Amino acid sequence: MKTKMITFALLITLLAFLAWPVFAVPPAPVLLDPKAIPKYVNQLVIPPAYVPTVAVDPATGKTSHYYTVDVTQFMQQILPPGFPMTTVWGYGGMIQGPTGPVYFRNSPGATFEAVRGTPIIVTWQNKITSPHLFPVDPTLHWADPNGMGMPMMPFTPYPPGYPSAQSPVPLVTHLHGGEVLSDYDGGPNAWFTSTGLHGTGYRTYTATTPDSAVYYYPNMQQPATLWYHDHALGITRINVMSGLAGFYLLRDPTDTVAPLLPSGPYEIPLAIQDRTFYIDGSFFFPTVGINPTIHPYWMPEFFGNTIMVNGKVWPNLNVNQGQYRFRLLDGSNARFYTLSFWIPDATLLGIPNKLPFTVIGSDGGYLKAPVTLTELTIAPGERVDILVDFSTVPTTAANPTKIILKNTAKAPFPNGAPADPKTVGQIMQFTVTANPGPAPAVLPATLNPTLAGAFPTLPAPTKTRILTLIEVMGPAGPQMLLLDGQKWSNPISEMPVVGSTEDWVIVNPTADTHPIHLHLTQFQLVSRQPFQVSKYMTTWTAMNGMPPLTTPTVWPATLADLTPYLQGKAVGPPLNEQGWKDTIQMNPGEVTIIRVRFAAQDGSAYPFAANLGPGYVWHCHIIDHEDNEMMRPYIVVLPP
Repeated sequence: MKTKMITFALLITLLAFLAWPVFAVPPAPVLLDPKAIPKYVNQLVIPPAYVPTVAVDPATGKTSHYYTVDVTQFMQQILPPGFPMTTVWGYGGMIQGPTGPVYFRNSPGATFEAVRGTPIIVTWQNKITSPHLFPVDPTLHWADPNGMGMPMMPFTPYPPGYPSAQSPVPLVTHLHGGEVLSDYDGGPNAWFTSTGLHGTGYRTYTATTPDSAVYYYPNMQQPATLWYHDHALGITRINVMSGLAGFYLLRDPTDTVAPLLPSGPYEIPLAIQDRTFYIDGSFFFPTVGINPTIHPYWMPEFFGNTIMVNGKVWPNLNVNQGQYRFRLLDGSNARFYTLSFWIPDATLLGIPNKLPFTVIGSDGGYLKAPVTLTELTIAPGERVDILVDFSTVPTTAANPTKIILKNTAKAPFPNGAPADPKTVGQIMQFTVTANPGPAPAVLPATLNPTLAGAFPTLPAPTKTRILTLIEVMGPAGPQMLLLDGQKWSNPISEMPVVGSTEDWVIVNPTADTHPIHLHLTQFQLVSRQPFQVSKYMTTWTAMNGMPPLTTPTVWPATLADLTPYLQGKAVGPPLNEQGWKDTIQMNPGEVTIIRVRFAAQDGSAYPFAANLGPGYVWHCHIIDHEDNEMMRPYIVVLPP
C-alpha cells in the first residue's frame, strides 16, 4: 500500500510538472499599439559633441583630449509629446552650452569628435546602482559579477528573475571599429560594476576609481564613422537595448575629400534602432525565452514594432534644398534595414518616386569611389556614409514636399516577415523647405588612396581559414549560435600573426544573414558564392561530430577544398562594399571570403603592441546571437 501511495504521488508530481509551463508566466504585458503613435511629430535630435579637456599625456608626451563619460539611469522623451517618458540608460558628459561646458546625457549619447593623430583618453564610469531594466538570463555564459553560477530548473520567472543576476550591473564600452590595444578595446570580460567588481579582462590606462576604467584611443586610422556601445559578456543585447550607444566621428586634418562635403548643419549622424513600448512608456523586452526549459528568458532575435532615430520615435527633419551628408548606423539588436528615400507625391511632381543618393563611405572610411544608388541594405553594426541632394526635389514654402526614409527588409533577414509599411516600414520623414542649401559636391573619381587599383587591394593571403557558422536547434527553435561549432569558452583557435594577411572563408549554412564583426582590424570583402548546404554539413558533421564541439585535441577539421560544394560563380563586392569593413553581411547558403591584414590600413604597423593584453574577439553583430555563444576570442601573435 505504501509503495502504491509513493508511486501515485510521484505520478501526480510528474503530471503537474508536465502541465506546468516551466514557470508561472507573468500576465500578458499591455503594449503600446505602434499604429497609435503619431509619426513625424517628433523633431530629429542631432547629438551634440562632447567637449574635451586638452592636456599633455605624461605617459607619452602627446597632446591628448581627455573626457569623463558616465552611464546613468534617467527619463527621456522618446515618444511624441503627450506620451509618457521612457526610462533609459545613457552616456553623459560635458558638451558646449551657451556660456560654457555643461553636463549632458542622452540615449544615444553625445558624439566624440576625434582628430586623427590626437589621442583620446576617456574615463568610463559605471553609475548604474539600480537593477537591470530587463531580464538577465544566467543560463547563458555571461559576466556573472556575483558568481551565482548557472541556476537549475525550475527557473524563476521574470519579474523578478534572479536578484544576484539583476544587480550589480556589469558594463564595459567598446569603440566599434577602433584600432586600439586590446587592454582598451572594451572586450566582453573587461566589465566593471558600480560596486567595484571587475571582470578578468579589466584594464585601465591610469589609476581610477573601482567603478571606472580609463581607455586610450590612439586615433591613427583613416577618418571614419565609428560608434561606441556596451559589450559586457552575455548581456550586450540588454545593455544596448537600455540605451548605451553613441557616435565617434574620426576626422583627418589632411583629408582632401572632407572639404568638398556638406558640413556643419548639413552633416548629420543617424542612429536607427527598433523598440517596443509598454503603454506606460517603458521599453518592452521579452521575458520568456523561445526554449524556456533551456534558457528561460533568451530569444534568438529581438524585433521592435517602432523605429527610433537618434532617440526619437519616427522623427521629422526639415531640410533645405541642398546636399546633406548622413552618417547612417544600424544600431538595432537584430533588424536589418533596406533603405530608400521615397517621395509620396512623386507622380504629381513629375519626378521618380525614389530619390537617389551617393554612397561615399563604409565602416572604416571612404569607399574606393562614390556610387549612386536608390536602395541599400544595412545590417546591425554597419555604418554607411551617404550624400543626399534635396535640390532636385520641387517644393514650395506653402506646400513643402515630404520624403519618407523607407525600410523594406524582412525580419529575420533575408527570409522573415515583410516590414509592415505602416510601422517598421517607415524610418523618418524629411520635409523639404524652399530654403537654398549647399550645391552638390564635385567628388574625385578615387576617394580613398589606400584602395587604388584592383579591389581587393590587400596583398595575397599567407594563410586561409575556413570557418563555419552553426545554429544549434532546441525544441522550439535555436538554442545557441556558434562560430566554427565552438563555444566562447573553448581554447583560442584563431591566432593570426601581426602584420600578416589572411583570407577568412566563412561558410554560412544557417537561415539568417549574420553580420560578422572583427575587433581591431578593418578588412576587405573578396567574394560571395552559393554552396550546397546539406552536402557540406553532412561532411562537416562527419568530420567533427555534432556541435557544440567539446575541447578537441585537433581544432575543428576543415575541408582542404570547398570546390565540390560550391555552386555558380563567385561574385565580387558591389561598389558600395569596395571599402574598409569591420562588419560584413554573411548571407545564408553562401561562402563569404574576407581578406584581413593585421596591420593599419596603409600596411604600416599598429601604433601599439597588438599582441599584448587580453586579446580581441570576433562575433555576430546580431547581439542576441553574440550573447549566446556566437562570439569567439582571438589573439594576435608575433612572428615565430
